[in-house]
Amino acid sequence: MDIHDNGPKPNAFNIETATVENTNYRAVAWTGKHLQVTLMSIEPGASIGLEVHHGTDQFLRIDQGKGVAKMGPEKDDLQEHEVEDGWSIQVPAGTWHDVENTGDEPLRLYTVYAPTHHAKGIVQPTKQKADADEEAGRDEPPKWVEEVDTKGEETA
Repeated sequence: MDIHDNGPKPNAFNIETATVENTNYRAVAWTGKHLQVTLMSIEPGASIGLEVHHGTDQFLRIDQGKGVAKMGPEKDDLQEHEVEDGWSIQVPAGTWHDVENTGDEPLRLYTVYAPTHHAKGIVQPTKQKADADEEAGRDEPPKWVEEVDTKGEETA
């Protein structure tokens, strides 16, 4: 399924099909003025990486595979939840979190960020590319978004 981020214009697509077919670590599917939808694919044994978004709430839904969601108030105080196809994960702003693929197939999920967190339409085939884009400033929300996480992000 070919997804094109048309910015803050009305949009509709089969999110389950797009999520299951996505082979990129992260692909931004839609960017609004107040929230954003991204598709993710995490390889077996890999994870998103422990992080906290101080001013961004997140909703994640697993559409393929199984894993462990880790969340807590501090990076050394995490509760673990086994998750699989059909499960959702809600991460309030300021919560340390990670999702690890514990299965033998890619873990396919989508996430909704509020407010917008990534560059419009950015596609990052690997976590290494995503990290490099963030470090180089290529993964910033567009200037036209009305709400941005000004409190920042940390990784462990």
